[in-house]
Amino acid sequence: MGLFSFLKDVGEKLGIGSSDAAPPAEDLRKSVEKLGLEAEGLEIKVEGDKVKVTGMAPSSSVREKIILALGNVTGVGAVDEDIAVKTREPDAIFYEVKKGDTLWKIAETHYGKGKGASYTVIFEANRPMLTHPDKIYPGQVLRIPPM
Repeated sequence: MGLFSFLKDVGEKLGIGSSDAAPPAEDLRKSVEKLGLEAEGLEIKVEGDKVKVTGMAPSSSVREKIILALGNVTGVGAVDEDIAVKTREPDAIFYEVKKGDTLWKIAETHYGKGKGASYTVIFEANRPMLTHPDKIYPGQVLRIPPM
């Protein structure tokens, strides 16, 4: 359970949302479902730029992906989540992409010098939200799983 902050003026645009307020809950739900991120009893509520989400995810990694799928949307400034998990895994670190970052550079920063080729671990940890390793943008938040 926690509150996660996001840059509300960057991210995927979902129809009628603006950077002043999050898109409607139904649009956010459809976006999560489109990514194939399933959770039992998933409930999403929107209050201004804050999204509240509850439910039961099959694993910690799916829980984290749901948080990022909701937070990396234009207009969402925070995700307040209370998602239970069936299978607990080691928590990933959330990292905000900076200008000039690449997955290779991020991997070297988090996994150590000479470990840039481990960018594939980060890429896979952020699928299906990421579709290509070169398609990241400043302000986007990524999962960095432990090695």
